[in-house]
Amino acid sequence: MTVSTGKQVTLEYTMKLDDQSVVDSNVGGDPLKVTQGSHQLIPGVEKAIEGMAIGEKKKVTIAPTEAYGSFDPKAFQEVDKNMVPTDAQKVGTQLEGKTTDGRTVFPRVSEVKNQTVVLDFNHPLAGKTLYFDVKVLDVAQASSK
Repeated sequence: MTVSTGKQVTLEYTMKLDDQSVVDSNVGGDPLKVTQGSHQLIPGVEKAIEGMAIGEKKKVTIAPTEAYGSFDPKAFQEVDKNMVPTDAQKVGTQLEGKTTDGRTVFPRVSEVKNQTVVLDFNHPLAGKTLYFDVKVLDVAQASSK
């Protein structure tokens, strides 16, 4: 059986950046279980594993457009300092908030000024090419719930 839309797929993976630093890996831990075609993976990985068989390994390079998108210089917002907790007013701090339409967002503090804080709403991996080592551990019919 091979990976195809609707199949339950169990994966082992390692994700690296250009400098070969490991960003994420589940090797030696719990495998990742996803339903192929359900957009639980970034598009580039979902496309790459299509047709793979149990036990098959693959090295995949994923462009930003097939991963977390391009870096958007317009995705910054300057807010009044009193909107950010004092202990979180440090460059690099990841915050969590809600938009006016109820979506959860995770901006990072990009800059702290006298009266304001600049927040970066880009995904931390936006604009980055990702390198995956992926191995299909199992492929099964998705259970009907």
